[in-house]
Amino acid sequence: MKKPISFILNGDRIEVEIEPHLTLLQLLRDELELTGTKEGCGMGECGACTVLLDGRTINSCIFPALEVEGKSVMTIEGLADAKGGLHPIQKAFVDHGAVQCGFCTPGMVLSAKALLDENSKPTEEEIRNGIAGNLCRCTGYLQIVEAIKAASGQ
Repeated sequence: MKKPISFILNGDRIEVEIEPHLTLLQLLRDELELTGTKEGCGMGECGACTVLLDGRTINSCIFPALEVEGKSVMTIEGLADAKGGLHPIQKAFVDHGAVQCGFCTPGMVLSAKALLDENSKPTEEEIRNGIAGNLCRCTGYLQIVEAIKAASGQ
């Protein structure tokens, strides 16, 4: 039996009826067709499904969709400005070659945003700790760390 939920998604209030067993990832990708959030491991280990819930990172693949009731969710689709211009973190990722295959990028960018929102001038160690829940198989992390440093103005 479907249940209604209401929440803010990328700045817009939405109301939707969902099956109670859905994860937030399934709601975003399958029901709302926001495919920027990726499913990697399906167990909350790789970070490909990272989104922001009230400004904090969560693994949407293991987060019950019903739990977003009354909260605010940001996906990678909500990061660009109204005209489609890249957020400074996204631009830094492009400029520093931190995007290779791109599979981890949405989750990595949102983890970087959460970090920079909390600590605008993180050290390299703080950056590495801030993205520790996001795995990348392509870059070796150096370009990602450099991109986050650049986005912080360092």
